[in-house]
Amino acid sequence: MPAIGRSPSPTCRGRPRPPGRVFRHAGLLPLARPSEDRHGPRHPMNPANPLIVQGDGKVLLETRHREFDRARDFLSRFAELEASPDLLHTYRITPLSLWNAASAGMAKDDIIGTLRRLSKFDIPTDVLKRIEDTIGRFGLVQLHPHPEDRQSLRLVFRTQFVEKLVRQTTVGRELIHDDGRRGARIAAGMRGLFKQRMLLESWPVEDIAGFAQGDPLDFELRTTLAHNGAPFGVRDYQREAVDRWYMAGRPAGGHGVVVLPCGAGKTVVSLLAMATVRQHTLVLCNNQTAVEQWVREVLDKTTLRRDQVGIYTGTEKQIRPVTVATYQVLTWRRSKDVDYEHLHLFRDHNWGLLVYDEVHLLPAPVFGATAELQGCRRLGVTATLVREDGREGDVFSLVGPKRYDLPWQVLEKRGFVAEARCYEVRVPLTQAMRRTYELAEEGEKFRLASENPVKVDVVRAMADRHKNDQVLIIGTYLDQLQQLAAELGAPLITGQTPQAERERLFGGFRNGSIKRLVVSKVANFAIDLPDANVAIQVSGSFGSRQEEAQRLGRILRPKERQALFYTVVTADSKEQEFAMKRQLFLTEQGYRYTIEEHAA
Repeated sequence: MPAIGRSPSPTCRGRPRPPGRVFRHAGLLPLARPSEDRHGPRHPMNPANPLIVQGDGKVLLETRHREFDRARDFLSRFAELEASPDLLHTYRITPLSLWNAASAGMAKDDIIGTLRRLSKFDIPTDVLKRIEDTIGRFGLVQLHPHPEDRQSLRLVFRTQFVEKLVRQTTVGRELIHDDGRRGARIAAGMRGLFKQRMLLESWPVEDIAGFAQGDPLDFELRTTLAHNGAPFGVRDYQREAVDRWYMAGRPAGGHGVVVLPCGAGKTVVSLLAMATVRQHTLVLCNNQTAVEQWVREVLDKTTLRRDQVGIYTGTEKQIRPVTVATYQVLTWRRSKDVDYEHLHLFRDHNWGLLVYDEVHLLPAPVFGATAELQGCRRLGVTATLVREDGREGDVFSLVGPKRYDLPWQVLEKRGFVAEARCYEVRVPLTQAMRRTYELAEEGEKFRLASENPVKVDVVRAMADRHKNDQVLIIGTYLDQLQQLAAELGAPLITGQTPQAERERLFGGFRNGSIKRLVVSKVANFAIDLPDANVAIQVSGSFGSRQEEAQRLGRILRPKERQALFYTVVTADSKEQEFAMKRQLFLTEQGYRYTIEEHAA
């Protein structure tokens, strides 16, 4: 990938530079020396301000400063939150975060000017250069509707020099065609692939080609819940998230991602987006339990009837004005040598909106299908955009840029998510197990430590301590979970549990008739258990940050009781090493782990 701020084409070397004006517009001209800074006079030191901008792109923000709220809201629009302990939050300015900002309409001068007004010291020249060059690239390549050919999209380049550079890239040579009028076009079906591959070349495309109209669907959000008549209303931050996503119906809006903590109402955001667009909608979820919950939420909070809501899973195939499907059914195929049998669901209906629940889990085949469906409005919702495969850029180019992100601390202070306390409970290996562990292959040590039998007694004692609470015991290995369920006299839910039985057990947990529930990885995502206030994690998937955040999210619904998250790990083992990596993600978000040691 070419470096930002440099020509991506080696063919320019040794040739006379085009006029400086063109280079400046393209974001390809190095910044002037500090004494010639064209962003205005050098900024005097003001230690009373809340920010420090470092040369590596990190931004440090004092949380107890009177300008904290203003500075946080400003930073969240163009930088990624990396760490949020009590006193000092850390953000990082990245190319992707700057392109997200540019897509939302932020100008480089606004970013630099406000950074300077809020910073204790002047901004390092390298950071100024990075912001200008990176922001400057967005919008240099644009997609527009073709005025004469519906099967094509018109490409608009800000300058001839940019057009020359882009045409010389591999993707340019393969996908860009002349339209016969000294212009450029791409095939409409290549819209997503073009954006995806151009991003890899560091040319983020501004897509203002607009969207096709799906079949109309007239409905409203309720003011009272259908199941009990309780008042229901959209929260201010949920409405703001949809407003930023939709952008008043402009061609640049209607596609993108909303990031909110678990328990903050991402489904309500999706329902409000549906009510804003008012067109047939396809919702994609991680599993069948999530599908059932989505259907309940639609019927509870909107005026849609049951016959207007379809389920498309392994057991049911209903296509209706609002259809809720699983990623799994869309990516199912009989063998690796045949096509995915159900991806036709994307194409066989005139959808006006696609909603990707837990968009950070989007499977690779669905990425491919999404690349074909760029004429449809798209909303992704998630608690974290972290992907273990590093494909956040694909989410940006195929689903859309991040439109809204709200830290959990803000919602916790307002009472919208629960305050949680986290504990790491370290248990030893017995003498016999220690010998087995030391002699095991490296690949086996993690599982041996995860299934340490000492954990059973410790978990039983912890469950007894919380006998009046709603306790989830969460793990990965089925033998271990079966033993725990037997010891605790608690029901067990795994991937093999029939859906009807899952719903019965989850219902019993919600109404309080079941106080303890042992669950496998099926509970990592989209399980609505608002009264759960204690989670005991006995084993996990190596160092997965996603899993750690999602499991904590099971207990973050607001409630009167304290939310407690325990992670039981084997001391001085591979499991403890991976636990530290998992917990680092939450620690950086501001959570703190108290360490408890248990003797043999």
